[in-house]
Amino acid sequence: MIRRSRLFWILLAMGVLALAGLFLARSAGDDTELAAQVRATPRSIEGFTRASGPQPFDFPTDFGPHPDYRIEWWYYIGNLDTADGRHFGFELTFFRVALLPANLAAPRASDWAANQIYMAHFALTDVSGGQFHAFQRFARGALGLAGAQASPFRVWLEDWQVAQAGEGIYLLKAANEGLALELRLIDRKGPVPHGEEGYSQKGPDPGNASYYYSQTRLQVEGDIYIGDETFAVSGLSWSDHEYSTSVLSAGQVGWDWFAIQLDDGSEVMLYAVRRADGSIDPFSSGTLIEADGSTQTLGLEDFAIETLDLWRSPHTDAEYPSGWKLTIPSAGLQLELSPYLLDQELKLSTIYWEGAVEISGTQHGQPVSGVGYVELTGYAEPFNGDF
Repeated sequence: MIRRSRLFWILLAMGVLALAGLFLARSAGDDTELAAQVRATPRSIEGFTRASGPQPFDFPTDFGPHPDYRIEWWYYIGNLDTADGRHFGFELTFFRVALLPANLAAPRASDWAANQIYMAHFALTDVSGGQFHAFQRFARGALGLAGAQASPFRVWLEDWQVAQAGEGIYLLKAANEGLALELRLIDRKGPVPHGEEGYSQKGPDPGNASYYYSQTRLQVEGDIYIGDETFAVSGLSWSDHEYSTSVLSAGQVGWDWFAIQLDDGSEVMLYAVRRADGSIDPFSSGTLIEADGSTQTLGLEDFAIETLDLWRSPHTDAEYPSGWKLTIPSAGLQLELSPYLLDQELKLSTIYWEGAVEISGTQHGQPVSGVGYVELTGYAEPFNGDF
């Protein structure tokens, strides 16, 4: 996303610290102490590293965590089919939030002590079943409950995890309330930096930026479990990894983010940051990734997004765009995106719409089709300009 930005663009405006704090505030029982700790943590970014300019990625190190930055997320989405055409979409996202800069975090004797809080979202779209399911979890980065590492790459929260199983090969697992994923992902293109060498600026204020790359074509095979049914599936996944300390600027209230995977082997990432006055922020951006892996950075002047329909949530009464026409003149692309299901709203500690879409259109006048994911934030509740 701008990840998105993942909810951290997942989301992008409310701030994962605020997001985690809200989630923890709604938790009860044994989580009371952890919730209180997060709520009491100062919102100041002083002492954290900020994204201040281009900084080429160093892999495999940059697959892993960056604890000097306040917020970080690893985001996986995908569109999968059974052999007889039953379609599924999925999301599995892990968020890391630092409570204090490392130099201010005093050593503590308890094994439960942690300066990093992790949160994860798991969602499954069952198109034929007409069902959308979403779950969230959180844990402190202590006692092996949650964490991330670079080599071999692994990010996890309890038994939800993505783990490297070889060069460019990852195993993704998640299960909750009778639903489960067990998927094998193979990276066919490698990491794609966005912006200027991965430096993705979100606004005019110094440091309101992130370091952001994607793995835009992950070939997938595996199984989806729904109750006592098992579905062998294959398809495509997309991964975002983004880290920052502060992202959105004042007046920015949310974003619309698009991940597009076309059947000619190309991909597109676009995000439009919305302002409180209804305009689109000039720092909105995107990347066009050709089938051979070459890229073109897109500014706001290089693309157009037209909303084709609206959908009102029966759960929150929020009104979301639902159906889009995307135009990228330099690439000869005219695409229409339609949700596989209208209701793919995650009603979690932060309410947002994130769902699978099907794509049709033309490129230089020739038919093209594909699949993708769209993320819509700031519609059900305003973001406060702090990631």
